[in-house]
Amino acid sequence: MTAAKAYDELKAIKENIKRAQGPQSLAEKREILHEEKQAEQLEKAQAEKDLKTFGQYFTKEFFPAYEIGRKKTTSRKAKEHFKNWIEPVIGNIPLKEIKPFYIERIKKNVLEAKKAPRTLEYIFATIRQAWNTARLNGLVVGESPTKAIKPPKIDNKRVRFLTYDEAETLLNALKEKDTLAYSLALISLHCGLRLGEIVAIKWGHVNLERGTIDIVDPKGVKGHAVFMTGKVKALFDKMTEGKPDELVFTRDGEPIKDTPKIYAEVVSDLKLNEGITDKRRKVCFHSLRHTFASWHVTTGTDLYTVKELLGHSNISMTERYSHLAPETLLNATRALEKAINKAEHKAGKVIRLKK
Repeated sequence: MTAAKAYDELKAIKENIKRAQGPQSLAEKREILHEEKQAEQLEKAQAEKDLKTFGQYFTKEFFPAYEIGRKKTTSRKAKEHFKNWIEPVIGNIPLKEIKPFYIERIKKNVLEAKKAPRTLEYIFATIRQAWNTARLNGLVVGESPTKAIKPPKIDNKRVRFLTYDEAETLLNALKEKDTLAYSLALISLHCGLRLGEIVAIKWGHVNLERGTIDIVDPKGVKGHAVFMTGKVKALFDKMTEGKPDELVFTRDGEPIKDTPKIYAEVVSDLKLNEGITDKRRKVCFHSLRHTFASWHVTTGTDLYTVKELLGHSNISMTERYSHLAPETLLNATRALEKAINKAEHKAGKVIRLKK
């Protein structure tokens, strides 16, 4: 600061003291200037925050954190959702200006492209996750705009199950090519377990004496025990038992995260899906669990028992198999009819309803 500038500063301070207004010292003036600069910076930062688009937030902040610790396939799908469906509609829209009608436009685009309702559900999940993270970071308030959009009804229930011959052929082919894939498939088919439940089994969960496997924290339920068939028990008997906290099934010592590729290759070699376009009728690994339940119902197991065997949290999830049990329902009706006739005969008269 020059001498002339310093003189002017002091003169101004003295004038402020006389008038009892404004900064009364150089230190006070510097503090006021500092506060004004901070306020200006905060205002600028807030403006940048208000103008931050969904695309900027997704690519620079959300996605880099999202992909940490996730499977590559999961991260890739989320990135595809953004690039193909989300970015074209709301990529350049400020976060705070995103409204439900933008999401409705995304829905329209997806369905017009003949994509499955489940795909739309996953796209909505990607938007919702990004929005909720932005809300935690103070960028937006309120619920995700996807909440206001009614998703289309999803009918992805498996409608095909394997015949006994198909199942045996599949297991034999797997056994010849990959012992691990065979073991996973056998347990799913005979115990009704999901792949995620099987690969999470530890030796401490296996009780060979009782012939049971404890399922810990499976999808949607608190946990239950399943019983081994003779073939499943024989499979475990041949294995070298590990420590209680060790996984039973691993690939080269590493946890299994996905269905072994050989499974799809064998299904293809056997032409189990040849000529089939409906995904609900295609054989996949989950078809084994579906077959387990279907076999039970068609042989007369009641739905409540099937619910317990599958570990379903409520009976409505099991009712999808009710159409497979017409004979069981007919037999139940005949049994009731027989009981009524027996009671009427014992009473020696026909019960008449009052008009």
